[in-house]
Amino acid sequence: MNILVVAAHPDDEILGCGGTMARRACEGDDVYIAILGEGITSRSPKRHMADPKAIKKLHERSRAAARIVGAKEVFLSGLPDNRFDSVDLLDVIKIVEGLVERLRPPVVYTHHPGDLNLDHGVVARAVLTATRPVQGHPVRELYAFEVPSSTEWAFQRIEPLFRANFFVDISATLDVKLKAMAQYEGESRPFPHPRSNEALRAIAQRWGSVAGCKAAEAFELMRAISGVKG
Repeated sequence: MNILVVAAHPDDEILGCGGTMARRACEGDDVYIAILGEGITSRSPKRHMADPKAIKKLHERSRAAARIVGAKEVFLSGLPDNRFDSVDLLDVIKIVEGLVERLRPPVVYTHHPGDLNLDHGVVARAVLTATRPVQGHPVRELYAFEVPSSTEWAFQRIEPLFRANFFVDISATLDVKLKAMAQYEGESRPFPHPRSNEALRAIAQRWGSVAGCKAAEAFELMRAISGVKG
């Protein structure tokens, strides 16, 4: 089975569902990752002032992280970092539609629309639009993941709220997730930041306690369709 993960920035895919990707890859699924934004140009005063070598290095880390979790391929679209609101939504939708048409994934994971980060919300809207359940469409299950330092930092002030209702046991793949995240050394932060190694382990353990296992990743099931052929 093909699995597609659609993320806004390099590291979102690991933060959101790194353990789940590793588990699904181990179980024989073909995991593909789409990262729509180039990643770090928002840290420069102007986008054109960003160091091309830094962007290239970040993308190399994305591919390294993907290899660790067992993903088959990473697609990098290069949209402007934290400036997705400057891109026509239709253009973002078409990127996702192209990937869905190419890969025909029954399962898609992406951002939650209530995140603090604007780019995450744009991606969530684009994916929801690109996976409309018209007859013959391949996507049967659509899940939204949380991203530490974005989902919870909305402080439940941005609708819709993240309501976890689906959990994946990552007890056996949590260390793989943390190893993959370590590739993004520029994105990790020291504890108590939510993207610290300690916090990511604690988050997984907390969701594990909710779901009755040692470690878990939490998702909001956006849509599931059974009994209908794609």
